[in-house]
Amino acid sequence: MAARSKANRILAAVLIPLALLTLAGMAALWPSGSKEGITLANPYSTAPGVTFDTGTIQSVVAENCMQGTSQQSSQPGAGQQSGQPEAGQQSSQQGTGQDSTGQPPRQGSDCTFAFTEPDKGGSPVKVVINPDVASSHGVKPGDQIRYLNLSKVQGATGSQGSPAYVFVDFVRTLPIVLLAVLYAAVVIAVARWRGLRALVGLVGAYFVLANFLLPGLVEGKPPLLLTLVGSTVIMIGVLYFAHGFSARTSTALLGTIFGLGITALLAAWATDAANLAGVGSHDAATLVNTSANISISGVILCGLIISGLGVLNDVTITQSSAVWELYELAPGTSARKLFTSAMRIGRDHIASTVYTIAFAYAGAALPILIIVMLYDRPLMDTLTSSELSEEVIRTLVGSIGLVLAIPVTTLIAVLVVKATGIRAVEGHAGVGAHDDGHVHAGDVADTGALAAAVLGERSRRAGVEPAAETATRRGRRADRG
Repeated sequence: MAARSKANRILAAVLIPLALLTLAGMAALWPSGSKEGITLANPYSTAPGVTFDTGTIQSVVAENCMQGTSQQSSQPGAGQQSGQPEAGQQSSQQGTGQDSTGQPPRQGSDCTFAFTEPDKGGSPVKVVINPDVASSHGVKPGDQIRYLNLSKVQGATGSQGSPAYVFVDFVRTLPIVLLAVLYAAVVIAVARWRGLRALVGLVGAYFVLANFLLPGLVEGKPPLLLTLVGSTVIMIGVLYFAHGFSARTSTALLGTIFGLGITALLAAWATDAANLAGVGSHDAATLVNTSANISISGVILCGLIISGLGVLNDVTITQSSAVWELYELAPGTSARKLFTSAMRIGRDHIASTVYTIAFAYAGAALPILIIVMLYDRPLMDTLTSSELSEEVIRTLVGSIGLVLAIPVTTLIAVLVVKATGIRAVEGHAGVGAHDDGHVHAGDVADTGALAAAVLGERSRRAGVEPAAETATRRGRRADRG
């Protein structure tokens, strides 16, 4: 305990000034929260009289599009005046099967309709299903859906045959809540209090992301500095809250900050050198027209750094724990041999996590990969295209920071544990208790001596006679007999 306390004091001398500097930067960069100058239309806002309702599908039918909508016009409560709102027009166009050119469906084309029982009560309503949903996933009885209710809007069911109820989305609350509860239960059951603390720390990380990083990007704060400060705050909170205040955690934090710095520098260079402008993304195009303060390159830079935080934290805390465990088992080991032994573990970790990152990004970009594959372009053109270049650079940047963080974390951990002053205390048979009160494997000559020493130590702690001595007396009694 005294040795670990000394290690904590050594690390605190480095980390406390760094933490104070980070908090000062966070205070200086904290966003005002103002949304002045932002012009973004909410796709879920509705005109007066239009509501988003939920319900459960009772049955599904396929009918002629014009016939299905004309039947809806006879439903009670339908307005007969003109002047349908823009939101209703857009949703109606999707629901009645209009193609991408905006042309109305042919007279003989069929549409999918779902008779849905509203959650708020009342008779079932006839909801038109979007063609893309009907052809890809489909709907079935029992599905809970959210739909646009245009029945009270002027002209919603007029002579043009516009539908009064249009599918918007599925209601996914129940399965997501069940998965979240199952995930939390599994984590807490296996990791216990540490798992619970990790979940709470994750909530804190999202708080920093939602209240500091994202608003800061919207207000045009320096993206590199903003991301470095926010990521460091997240790592400090998550690591200490999940793993506790210890020399191992502090060592892992130093290695994480180093890897974070390398990743940030590479991301900043790659974003500029590879001209990552985000022009191929619909979401990026939306942000460009939202505010003049938002930099798409800055958003991409922030994403490149944040995407690797979880894996980086994983390898550093594992590597730090490996060094401490190896040293506590054999405190007489030299620094060079300890570093070499720990790096054997680190190399295995590198080999596994590098393709973990690649597969994670490939899975997230699977629809883009399929589209690009169908283009039948040369491999190099495909990897450097606007559709895939961001994912490729994210994988490479994150992997480089990850790989370099492992030897640095190992070196820091070795230096710290060697600075604690733990030394082997030679006893009667080459085995003895150390400053931390334990017997270590490096202090015994063979496996038999180690087993006898550990057994004797446990027996003394329990207040009973060591089993080895008992066995010796039994042998003497046997000899006398």
